[in-house]
This record gives sequence, structure tokens and C-alpha cells, in this order.
Amino acid sequence: MNLKDIRLPAGKKVYFASDFHLGAPNRKKSIEREKKIVRWLDSISADAHALFLLGDLFDFWFEYKHAVPKGGVRLQGKLAEMSDAGLPIYIFSGNHDMWMKNYFPEEFGISVYHQPLSFHINESRFMLGHGDGLGPGDRRFKMLKKVFRNPLSIWLFGKVHPDLGIGIANTWSKTSRASHMEKDSIFLGENEWLLAYCKEVEGAQHHDYYVFGHRHLPLDLEVASESRYINLGEWLSHNTYGVFDGKKMNLHQFKDEA
Repeated sequence: MNLKDIRLPAGKKVYFASDFHLGAPNRKKSIEREKKIVRWLDSISADAHALFLLGDLFDFWFEYKHAVPKGGVRLQGKLAEMSDAGLPIYIFSGNHDMWMKNYFPEEFGISVYHQPLSFHINESRFMLGHGDGLGPGDRRFKMLKKVFRNPLSIWLFGKVHPDLGIGIANTWSKTSRASHMEKDSIFLGENEWLLAYCKEVEGAQHHDYYVFGHRHLPLDLEVASESRYINLGEWLSHNTYGVFDGKKMNLHQFKDEA
């Protein structure tokens, strides 16, 4: 766990969001949601000092040698604009976009990470990541993730024509998301697997905040007396995001007036 340091100037904030799932459930609704996300990004641009996007920005993403999936151009353009203006942006890949490679770093100057990392923001220590494959249970997904992240699997999929490969992947993605929608809305109490993971890490190294996505349920739970687990929720229905003002981290919901 590498520790990176961010110092906030007076009046500036750090923003966190995840699970946009652009492309789902269909083109029309995805574009509506994407425009809403861009409006949210516009609304935070004045006081944002850093932006963390914690995975599943796209319902499927794969970087072929000379192609990327259609869609998401409004989001990409807005992120490029913000990055060009000097805003540090950090992306953590999720289970739907784990195949991010060099496109965002090379085109937009945006860092991409594939594992949880620790950050110091002012005096607070954060652990950040998407959250997939962490904690107890879900052995089937953990096995599949190893297969999907295997360099040979990635190389072989890259040889499939994009029209066929993206079609297969989109079908798989929709099936996977549909099978988990009901479970995502149920709070599991002490059986929340990411909470269990946070407690395990906290036993070895203190963090003030553990911030993840993936779970699709906005959560703010105590890990220990001076430590909290925050799940950012998603933008399919909740439109939730996190804000750290230099002293405290809170969840907010974007109230879109458009």
C-alpha cells in the first residue's frame, strides 16, 4: 500500500464518486445519466482540489490496440478539460472496467490504479479502491477476476474483433448486473464484506477513512472509534458522492435541477 500525500489549500475540497456504469441499461438512459454527471462535475470544479473516481465508470471498458468502446465521450471530454486545467484526477478500475490500461494516462494525463492505495489528505489517512474481490466470501467472483486479469486472457480477448468482443462483454455485463440488483439494495449489517475487510486492515494499520464503490449502496459505518468505512453508492439511482473538506468526510447526493 503506497502512501501518497495531498495538502488542501484553504477553501478547497476533495471529491469522490464511483459506479457511473455508462452504457447501462441502454443508450438513451446512459446519455441522460452522463449529462447529469457532467453537470455534477461542473458544479464541483470551482472548489475541487482533487477528484477520485473509484471504478465502474463504464458498464464495460476494454482498450484494444487501436480502439476503445463507443460512448462516454461527454465524460471523457469533461475529464480532459478538468485535467488540462490542472486538477489532479485519480481513477481506480472496477470489475466492469478492469481492462483500463494506457488510454486515460496518455490521452488525459489521468492516473489509473488497479489495487487499493493509501493516501494522506491533510492529517487524515485514506484507503481508496473500487472494492471488488476484497473481504471474505464471493470465491466465484475472485476466481473469475483472476481469469479476467490474467495477461494471457487479456491478450486473447484483444485478438477478438471489437464488434464481437464488445457485444459479448456487454451481454455478460448486463446479466451480471441484473443478477446482483436485488442484493445490492439490502444492507447486510455485520456481514458487509467490505466492512469486514476494513476491520482486518485497521487491525494492522490505521486509516481514518476507507472509501470504496462496488457495493452500490451508500454507507457510512464505523470501523473503529476513529475510523469509518464509506461506500459511495452509484449513479444509476442514488447519485451519491463523497466530499472531504480537509477535516471531515461526508456523503452527499447530487440534486440535479436540470
